[in-house]
Amino acid sequence: MKKIQRIAIANRGEVAVRIIRACEELGLETVLLHSDADMQSRAYRMATKKICIGAASGPAQSVNCYLNIEANINAALAAGADALHPGFGFLSENADFAEQCEKNGLVFIGPSADAIRKLGDKIFFKNLAKKAGLPLIPCYEGDDQSINVLLDEAEKIGLPVIVKAAAGGGGRGMKLIRQLSEAKDLIESAQREALSAFGSAKVFLEKYLERAKHIEFQIFGDSTGHVEHLFDRECSVQRRHQKIIEEATSPSLTKELRRKMGEIACTIASLGQYKNAGTVEFLLQDNQFYLLEVNTRLQVEHPVTEEVLGIDLVKMQILTAQGNFIFSPQDIRMPKGHAIECRVYAENPYQSGMPSTGKLGLVRWPEGPRRRFEYGFESEDTITSYYDPMIAKVIVWDENRNRAIDKMIRTLKDSVIFGVSTNIPYLIEILNHDEFRSAKMTTRFIETYFADGLKSKSDDEQVKKWAQLVNKKLKSTQGQSATQSADQPLLNSVVSPWASYWRGV
Repeated sequence: MKKIQRIAIANRGEVAVRIIRACEELGLETVLLHSDADMQSRAYRMATKKICIGAASGPAQSVNCYLNIEANINAALAAGADALHPGFGFLSENADFAEQCEKNGLVFIGPSADAIRKLGDKIFFKNLAKKAGLPLIPCYEGDDQSINVLLDEAEKIGLPVIVKAAAGGGGRGMKLIRQLSEAKDLIESAQREALSAFGSAKVFLEKYLERAKHIEFQIFGDSTGHVEHLFDRECSVQRRHQKIIEEATSPSLTKELRRKMGEIACTIASLGQYKNAGTVEFLLQDNQFYLLEVNTRLQVEHPVTEEVLGIDLVKMQILTAQGNFIFSPQDIRMPKGHAIECRVYAENPYQSGMPSTGKLGLVRWPEGPRRRFEYGFESEDTITSYYDPMIAKVIVWDENRNRAIDKMIRTLKDSVIFGVSTNIPYLIEILNHDEFRSAKMTTRFIETYFADGLKSKSDDEQVKKWAQLVNKKLKSTQGQSATQSADQPLLNSVVSPWASYWRGV
């Protein structure tokens, strides 16, 4: 097994920071492989070495850099790296990338290329699960991708049907068909998105469950290939198939459901001869569960699992790649308490989540017991339009779910972000909703209650009072005309912290 001393990171933002921190604790050097747009980022300042692999601007954008296999490998080799960590997204589930790393003498910190092909390809995964008799949702995953065949299969499955990209996830290349009249346009749109995001237009069709919960199990294969699950996460709060809030463990599972789903998660991972970190995803409806997919990488929401189990998944990944991590029969992990993660995005919650870009002003995270902040950008950094607008992840732990929810709300209210709009008020509204509090939410929760974001706060009484005080102060210090109405807010002249959405009020 090759000794690892320097790790190249083929990613950006908070996950790059997360990997750097784990490397620092293990005494390893890091090389950040970055685009020109990420030279103003926390990871750039933290990495031992940096190599620019391409420009973010232009029509190709990520294809020029973070999705460029040759550029990433050449840069890692030029920097003298022994291994490469792909993070999540981009090339993290690309079997060709993993294979090329190994061919060029780089240890790929993740599953083998063969395991990615077996389990990461959703169609191959479903065939493998079928042979093992594991529970699957009715679907079509055939090689014939002609539009007429796909239309016929959608009708056979029965609407509603969801179209998904075979080569990737994260909501890209995913469309929901409710009427046959719109099926052709939606399938073709999904194929175009899949080709653009993952380099393959291949899609599959799946029965859409109207009242489902999204549950996932963290699995991990050690250096010997022995697979265990590290319990479950609730990920039902999603917008456009993208998770927003995640919890560990799921409040939706009975002890028996957890046992059965955990066993199946380990079974499918073992069939794929899986090593390193991965996630097996399920849909749960009316106490019936169905295998959904396997994500052959670290997940965005991995911190909630770490918090309830007291582990470090990224260090486990690196140690496994070095051949130094083996599960011990005496090492029994049981979850304790409850953890919640909220994704903080640069977006306007009052305009249906429209992305917000620009330079960050003051950024302050409120420290406190069992509060964790993973962020890729700090004050004076720029949030660009080129990539996902996530600024940070806020994670809290407490002894039970209700207390964790209360702690998260307090933490978000005390978080300060100036310079861009954020979704913090949106997150607080979700956390306070009765259906979330009672853990009854399904994957249609956002669609049902928050599809258009939040209502405008232009008439909010607190904003009015704040503006009146500002008006009064300005008049006294700048000699403004006494005829100007004290009730007229000067929101165009002054920056209101509420109008900037820097906190929930």
